[in-house]
Amino acid sequence: MPEPTSPGPGSGQDPVPAEETGRARLRRALLRPSRSQVVVAVLLAVVAFAAIVQVQTVEDDDTYAGYREQDLVNVLSGLAGASRRARAEITRLETARDELVSDTDAERVALEQATSEADSLSILAGLVPVTGPGIRITITEVTGRVRADTMLNMVQGLRIASAEAMQINGTVRVVAQTSFTDAEGGLVVDGQQLSAPYVVDVIGDPSALAGAMSILEGPRVDLQDDGAEVEVVTLSSLDIESVRQPVEPEFAQPVDPQ
Repeated sequence: MPEPTSPGPGSGQDPVPAEETGRARLRRALLRPSRSQVVVAVLLAVVAFAAIVQVQTVEDDDTYAGYREQDLVNVLSGLAGASRRARAEITRLETARDELVSDTDAERVALEQATSEADSLSILAGLVPVTGPGIRITITEVTGRVRADTMLNMVQGLRIASAEAMQINGTVRVVAQTSFTDAEGGLVVDGQQLSAPYVVDVIGDPSALAGAMSILEGPRVDLQDDGAEVEVVTLSSLDIESVRQPVEPEFAQPVDPQ
């Protein structure tokens, strides 16, 4: 089969084989590339460069690729030890936190208990005004005078019935050291002259206090024997405002607990 040729004599050019034409085109493309060919070549060069860099990076990041088996075992052992130390430190910190919380709670409870005890002692010592349910006893002399011993026995009976606070005639706070003395025109209570009628306010369980006043041969009977009339009224709330000044002990000293 005859080889294809370029246009014949009628075209004004000498005939050129097709193969020569292809090589000529390739030569011209290499010597004078078009703009599109340059762009394609640059893109191919960039892709090749990126591939080479990626391969090199992977090879560089493969830190343990050249390690021996024993080296890998040592690395794993070190990591395990670091993990154990971290867990131990976490446990220590959590324990310290729990102890701090526990100490704080214990201190708070101790403070609350101390405050409650101080309040109770202040009430019993008559150092603060108080309010609460209780009874009001009104003692009116009718045919005779109320004796100091009778009043003291009544106070003792009310204490046995768990009276928490008492005052007489709104001026004298009755405490453990309160004294009663017979005097002309009435009674001297803790150095203060009082006269009938005597009004005794008592804070505590109203039913228990009223019962203590009415027991057989109790305070009411003793007061009636002295010629007095006794009225007992239960109250859901009453105020005791009289207070005493604190007294420093002269002989007693606190002892440190062993």
